[in-house]
Amino acid sequence: MSSQNLPQSPEGPLSSEQRSEPGRKPRVAVVFGGRSSEHGISVVTAGAVMSALDRTKYDVLPIGITRDGRWVLTSDDPARMAITDRQVPDVDQLAGSAGGAVALSVDPGNRDVVVGEPGSVPEVLGEVDVVFPVLHGPYGEDGTLQGFLELSGVPYVGAGVLSSAVGQDKEYMKRVFISFGLPVGPYEVVRPREWDTDRPAARKRVMEFAAEHGWPLFVKPARGGSSMGITKVDDAAGLDEAIEEARRHDPKFLVESLLSGREIECGVLEFEDGPRASVPAEIPPVTAHDFYDFEAKYIDSAAGLVPAPLTDEQTAEVQRLAVEAFEAASCEGLVRADFFLTDDGSFVINEINTMPGFTPISMFPRMWQASGVEYPELVDRLITAALNRSTGLR
Repeated sequence: MSSQNLPQSPEGPLSSEQRSEPGRKPRVAVVFGGRSSEHGISVVTAGAVMSALDRTKYDVLPIGITRDGRWVLTSDDPARMAITDRQVPDVDQLAGSAGGAVALSVDPGNRDVVVGEPGSVPEVLGEVDVVFPVLHGPYGEDGTLQGFLELSGVPYVGAGVLSSAVGQDKEYMKRVFISFGLPVGPYEVVRPREWDTDRPAARKRVMEFAAEHGWPLFVKPARGGSSMGITKVDDAAGLDEAIEEARRHDPKFLVESLLSGREIECGVLEFEDGPRASVPAEIPPVTAHDFYDFEAKYIDSAAGLVPAPLTDEQTAEVQRLAVEAFEAASCEGLVRADFFLTDDGSFVINEINTMPGFTPISMFPRMWQASGVEYPELVDRLITAALNRSTGLR
């Protein structure tokens, strides 16, 4: 791809002193796609974020990561990044070159973005001031990209290395929450070595869990998202197939009991005085699906209720728990916290998402819109917070 159609720094690479010059627009690299099964939804999220960015305030550099892990420059055309005919988009469809690649320096004193084409001299496109990583799932939301950006000394939106890793791995997320006294539902973890070396023993543990907590169960990848790879299992006959589906996304999987009640979500956003919770939302039962799965979320656009029809006391309680979960996992920037309001009136935390969906129908921006923070302001707040936060130990 030629760089002439991409956002350029008019004066070339800038020093740290020049980056702080009045009047210079910060350059935001929106990084999306990636190697996880949530690749397509990441592209959709990136399109929404790029549409909301104020181009009079920021220079925008779209960087896609292909399914095989290659970094590429893409067209700055959010309209091509939407779900069309029930199909999610792909970075390869947006890349201008089949062989070009983008590189970001790991030298903290050099934030240059370099693009190289086969047979050509690499071209320096200028410096990046902040990265907005809208990757979902492993190889992006799990601390891997965050670690790379820490090494590079480039500020970025959202959670750091540890909290990203904790937020991605449902086993350790639950362990952290339990240690902080947050209410967590029953679960069982099966790790890869356990399944590979003694499958009968691992399956027996799952069956014992089912005997104790009852059917149906949910079998899910330990480090997945967007409800991909999750199966609701009504009896033992469907267990093996559900485990294989979960392991297709992640060799480590969880089994969780069904919690009877309402699904409630709450957004947390970091303000100058600390994290605050949005009004909560409710995911009503989806009659066309067994549960709130990928197709219900993104293809069929199952609508959530914003704000959730809760009492004032229930609203205050779920907001308190959402902020406590944010703090327990040492999160930064933003989190969507998902809960069950059980039949006995208590809240149980299901999980957090450190980079929740930002599609037009996603619950996180909808909850904050209902809380008085419109989408463009939400994106701007996240970028401003990242620019004001240093990399490294903090």
